[in-house]
Amino acid sequence: MKSEKSLDSQKIGIRMIAAFEAFKGVLVVIVGIGLLALVHRDLQAIAEQLVEHLHFNPAGHYSQVFIEAATHVDDAKLRLFAAFAFLYATLRFIEAYGLWKLRTWAEWLAIISGSIYLPIEIYELFKKATLIRGSILLVNIIIVAYLIYVRWTNSHRVHEEA
Repeated sequence: MKSEKSLDSQKIGIRMIAAFEAFKGVLVVIVGIGLLALVHRDLQAIAEQLVEHLHFNPAGHYSQVFIEAATHVDDAKLRLFAAFAFLYATLRFIEAYGLWKLRTWAEWLAIISGSIYLPIEIYELFKKATLIRGSILLVNIIIVAYLIYVRWTNSHRVHEEA
């Protein structure tokens, strides 16, 4: 009976992670659509309007870097970035589907894909510690650790039942 409760709580936890991964996929699809909406548009003018709208100093260093970067992005790059966004979103949706269906391969995929980001997130946190960076790192560590725990307990349960 106790193991059934444990399995039910694991199922809920994994499905929460699946929903989170699907949410990330939706956000990235929105970004990809936004990138495609910028094709054939004057990105420098849009960047200048954005800086003005956000009440940033247009002569400031970061504003100038942003506006300058916008001048170097052409339609081909926008389409390429959008394609990568859709590819990444597809991976997130596949992972979310597999986790929702409680597939072992999806748990491993989530462990591996989540672990890949950890060194980058740690580096970024040491480079400049912010609440957002710390929160992202913490959430990722919790998800990866939880999925490792699920894989560990389920592999031991299978061996005990055999």
